[in-house]
Amino acid sequence: MAPLRFRDATPADVDALVTLVTSAYRGDASRAGWTTEADLLDGNRIDPEVLRQDLARPRSRVLVGERPSTDPEQAGELLACAHVAEEDGAGYFGMFSVRPDLQGSGIGKRLLDEAERVVRDEWQLPTMQMTVIDIRDELIAFYERRGYVRTGIYKPFPHGDERFGRPKRDDLRFEVLEKRL
Repeated sequence: MAPLRFRDATPADVDALVTLVTSAYRGDASRAGWTTEADLLDGNRIDPEVLRQDLARPRSRVLVGERPSTDPEQAGELLACAHVAEEDGAGYFGMFSVRPDLQGSGIGKRLLDEAERVVRDEWQLPTMQMTVIDIRDELIAFYERRGYVRTGIYKPFPHGDERFGRPKRDDLRFEVLEKRL
């Protein structure tokens, strides 16, 4: 298994994070992995200003998984990221992205474990929640294998807000998944 180091993202990482997240979900590059939303959405997956706000707010971290650099003064190669935050007394997990050519290598599982550790051990929150487009059956199955359950709670997709993409269909919505930690 490839060496992987976790750290908190900084504002200096914003451009690289936007590139990583976009490559994992949108456009032809995303088709190299299995998390692509290219058939569902065009445009942005994450807005740089929203990301900067996530980095600045309390109890909100963007975890970065990187291949450690041989030079201790330099950041390593960015391989994966995820946003964790406290929302309404629970952990929230989102913006989960692994470089498309590395999906299926175990990096995502390790990053999800680290996010759960932060929420459970550091923030001492009882549950982790996330929202997933409810027609993404393969992605939902991935989370179910890791202990997440479908709650039957749905949230609307932000149609018309291009900071989060341009839907190619009008029936998109999110379902809340949850795991007791």
